[in-house]
Amino acid sequence: MDNQKGGQSNTIPSWNAWGQAASKNAANSNPQSQTTTAQLTSAQKQQQTATALARQKVLDAYKHQPQNYREPTKQAPTPQVNAEDWRKYHSAWQDYYQKYYGDYYGRAAKEYVARERLKIERDMAEREAKNAEEREMLASVAKQAGNGAETQDDFKSAIQKKVAKRAKKMRKSRHFIPIAVGLTILILGLLFQYNQVIIANAVAYMSPGGSEVNDITAIDPTVSANIHDSPTLMIPKLNVEVPVVFGSKNDVNSMSAAMSNGVAHFSIPGASAKPGEIGNFAVSGHSAGNIYQQSDYKFIFSGLTRMGGGDLIYMDYNGQRYTYRVIGTKTVDPSDSAALRKIANDNAGKPMITLITCTPLGTSKYRLLVYGEQIHPSYEGAPETESPIDENTEEEHTMPKNDDSPLEQFWKWLTGQN
Repeated sequence: MDNQKGGQSNTIPSWNAWGQAASKNAANSNPQSQTTTAQLTSAQKQQQTATALARQKVLDAYKHQPQNYREPTKQAPTPQVNAEDWRKYHSAWQDYYQKYYGDYYGRAAKEYVARERLKIERDMAEREAKNAEEREMLASVAKQAGNGAETQDDFKSAIQKKVAKRAKKMRKSRHFIPIAVGLTILILGLLFQYNQVIIANAVAYMSPGGSEVNDITAIDPTVSANIHDSPTLMIPKLNVEVPVVFGSKNDVNSMSAAMSNGVAHFSIPGASAKPGEIGNFAVSGHSAGNIYQQSDYKFIFSGLTRMGGGDLIYMDYNGQRYTYRVIGTKTVDPSDSAALRKIANDNAGKPMITLITCTPLGTSKYRLLVYGEQIHPSYEGAPETESPIDENTEEEHTMPKNDDSPLEQFWKWLTGQN
């Protein structure tokens, strides 16, 4: 219906046109309208028929103009429709939507549920596969751990077998252990007890004095250069240059103390001469000493075993050098001090020198005497010492000796002889 006023035209669609347009839109929005009859099932055909009847009711509601309908005017632009007509209209539409869209959304809900179920099943399958993979990995790790444990057990077993084998071998040879320990102790004890013997025999063929002797040669008895201010004994053949201690008592302990500082003058009746005097000038020195003793002269006379006839001995005393030539050697008992007087008696009227030391090397069993006569300077007019004591009444004196061995020292300590 057209309404023209003031040169303007307002077109208000009629009730029938509005209803038809709505019906057309509803038909176009219906997915079932696009489905052919051949594709429908029996239930779907029945549903389509019911939907078509509901749609027809809607169309019928648009075929007649509702009662009390007024065309829109300027004063009342909104059409007036009877309430009963509106009720019928809405009732028709509700019936349509109930028959069509109820089925539509029902199917949509079923499809949604099916999709969600499929998704859940797929997730569960993936989770199960992942769990299976994890179980397989854990099984592999457990297997490797088991192999490692087996390897560790094998290693442990191998060590135990080796230890058992070694223990068995040691059990077989355990009776040798006390023997080995005993032999070791014995060897160490012997080395400690007889270290003097071993070292003395080595030093005897070296240089006991350890220094050169004032340009003195072994063949020139007249050398008089660089005379020592203090009493000094020199033996060029042995490279010995050692101080001489005078004034010590002739007992063993006093002589041992004096010999720790060099060699000592051993003076007894009948053999108490000093350098340059007629008689026997006796000098005692160590041939061996223990390795723990603190003395520079414990091996000073170890080389006397090498001395022989013709070797020279020099003695610096009171600013004068006296030269002696060796004429003999002898081995006597430690208490045979008469041998010193005999040397003086056998060489009466001559200044003599006698070097005393222990022999064999490293022991104090005997005494080695190396004696010689003065050959320079001339001894004419030399003073004489006291006359020798008669051999039948002479007093015995034990000649000085090396320091006691460790076993001898222990025995003296044990018996209270020290």
